Amino acid sequence: MPLTHRLAALTTVALTTVALITLGGSLGGSAYADDPKPSGAPPGSTTTSPPPEVDANSPGLKLADGSTLAPAKVLDIKSVVEDLSGDERREDTNQDVKFALQSEVLFQKDSSKLNPDAKSRIQAIADEIKAQNATNVRVFGFTDDLGSYVHGLTLSKKRAEAVHEQLAAALGSQDQDVTFAVRGYSEDYPIADNNSEEGRKKNRRVEVSFPKA
Repeated sequence: MPLTHRLAALTTVALTTVALITLGGSLGGSAYADDPKPSGAPPGSTTTSPPPEVDANSPGLKLADGSTLAPAKVLDIKSVVEDLSGDERREDTNQDVKFALQSEVLFQKDSSKLNPDAKSRIQAIADEIKAQNATNVRVFGFTDDLGSYVHGLTLSKKRAEAVHEQLAAALGSQDQDVTFAVRGYSEDYPIADNNSEEGRKKNRRVEVSFPKA
């Protein structure tokens, strides 16, 4: 059954978009202390937009004499929905929708051939792409850190390509209006600790993301 019909948990990670008037801070992905591999989000995996304009001379700001505004930054809203098994996950931000499907629900071990029930899961994503009128879709594959990096790179790319092909078929004629970015990242950009099987399972995934309408 599609994720949209099996929602089980909702976590709001941030609550508002604001222009910051303070000087501090930067936002970035998490990293593991002993992990030299890239972490956080892959380049180009999110849609960026400029922060809202703020009139530094507005009397409503009530700045002290001689004070100035720091460069404005955007704090994104992110909601996360995951089914009870953890097999499917959806993240919504101000700009993007991202689906993460665990590899075990799509493929057999060390295989890039889709399971029979993968079609319905991918169809649900295709329906959301249609609903958002998305024209740029990213399909990224990832593995855990077991085995060689090169093997993981090949496997993650093949799995991403398999999901892309099924997505294109599910989109039908609308596929002609969609540009896909399909990549495999092997063990790079983990979202969990690879020192446990639970963490490795989360890292073995295919992510499909696209801008909101």
